[in-house]
Amino acid sequence: MRTRGPILVLILAVAASWAVPNQASVVELKTRLANARPDDRGNLCLQIAERQVAAADKLYTDGKIEEGQAAVQDVVSYSTQAGDAVRQSGKHLKSSEITLRKMARRLTDIKHTLASQDQAPVQAAIDTLEKVRTDLLNHMFGKKAK
Repeated sequence: MRTRGPILVLILAVAASWAVPNQASVVELKTRLANARPDDRGNLCLQIAERQVAAADKLYTDGKIEEGQAAVQDVVSYSTQAGDAVRQSGKHLKSSEITLRKMARRLTDIKHTLASQDQAPVQAAIDTLEKVRTDLLNHMFGKKAK
């Protein structure tokens, strides 16, 4: 009877830790990016960019336009870095392209909720993400030199 209690507590603690997703903050991801291997840089940059898209959505919803625009600039910066890193490593090309497409679509949805004077920076970010996506697609399916 006495051993069942601690074992049950241990099992519940392990189950609880599995149930809570391991979500690192943007600051933690940026810190990890500084020391990341070249093969991991693209994935980390995309994680940062995805979180910044979510942050921009919330900031725009809360009426914090300038802060939302700063988050969108982070999305552009880290998406561009991700595209470069993924092309150089040659790994995770397809998943990166899919992630960029989803982020561009989400930014398009955000743009439609904004006033017309606030849409230009978001549209510029969408255009940049589409260019990075196109570059990845060309890298994957473009003509190979013989």
